Amino acid sequence: MTSTFPSKLAFGIFDHLDADGHDVAKQYNDRLLLAEACDRLGFYAYHLAEHHCTPHGRSPAPNLFLSSVAQRTSQLRVGPMVMLLSLHHPLRAFEEACMLDHLSGGRLELGMGRGSLPVELGYFGVSAEAAPGRYAEASEILVKAMRGGSLCYEGDHFRLDDVPLTLTPYQRPHPPTWIAVNQPGSASWAAEIGANIASIGPASSVRRITDAYRSRREVRPDVNGKSPFLGLLRMVVVGNTEADAYALAAPAYDRWLKSFKFLYDRNKIPTPPNLPLTFDAAIESELCVAGTASSIRHTLLNHLEEAGANYLLCQLAFGDLSLDASLATATIIRSEIIAGAG
Repeated sequence: MTSTFPSKLAFGIFDHLDADGHDVAKQYNDRLLLAEACDRLGFYAYHLAEHHCTPHGRSPAPNLFLSSVAQRTSQLRVGPMVMLLSLHHPLRAFEEACMLDHLSGGRLELGMGRGSLPVELGYFGVSAEAAPGRYAEASEILVKAMRGGSLCYEGDHFRLDDVPLTLTPYQRPHPPTWIAVNQPGSASWAAEIGANIASIGPASSVRRITDAYRSRREVRPDVNGKSPFLGLLRMVVVGNTEADAYALAAPAYDRWLKSFKFLYDRNKIPTPPNLPLTFDAAIESELCVAGTASSIRHTLLNHLEEAGANYLLCQLAFGDLSLDASLATATIIRSEIIAGAG
């Protein structure tokens, strides 16, 4: 690993805010309590997914929820992972990002993406054919807007004619950006624009992505004076024994999976081939890590090393896991991993 990448590991929170069996208001409150705890425990950031018309995501407007997180925390950084630019006018997306950056005191981590399930976009009248072009133009406009001044753009989907950008981000020159990446080619593009990346999958597969990122990044200077994060996502559950952890995690995964599959099943769409359809398969594919404090420490650090990642996105709340279970896992990660990560 070269000197352009952090020597220390960092740890963040990733959340789908998938339905947990409680009413929405209680779930929101529980997540805010979890965010407060993660702030105290020293996690780096809270990243929230954007989904629509599905129990897989109760945060269709992640920036709205994240503004509440920002007011309940002092150090924890916040950001969408990712903001679906295929659905947003880029000028509106830019203005929302600026607002959240100021409301959080400069703690925004801005994730950008297209969306992985076309049917979600289709509910808003965005076709699968139009989505890539809309995303490409919107992301280009958003990055350009971060530079300030007047905004001019002429594309197939968006046209902006000398728009005055009277609102600018709190962070200068702009907030850190993130791209969810599952292919080496996308990793090279993320490195080119100076974005951090987040990936999911077996560590050996993610290693090809992080290698591609490093290969492209090393010929460019650091952006914002900061070294990039190469993130790896894992669902994590800790128990007093291996059996306890599995007893908590297995039914929670089943509920999460049911929410994930909701729109696929409703629209008779085949699920992604890499989606683990059982909890055992989720463990085998390295999506989930469940065990005792010592075993999850060993497993997670091995995954990070093999993947060439320096940032662990911990999904601590999913399915019907209780708030107490998520808090216990967060506390163990703090004592067993974060405290010694430097």
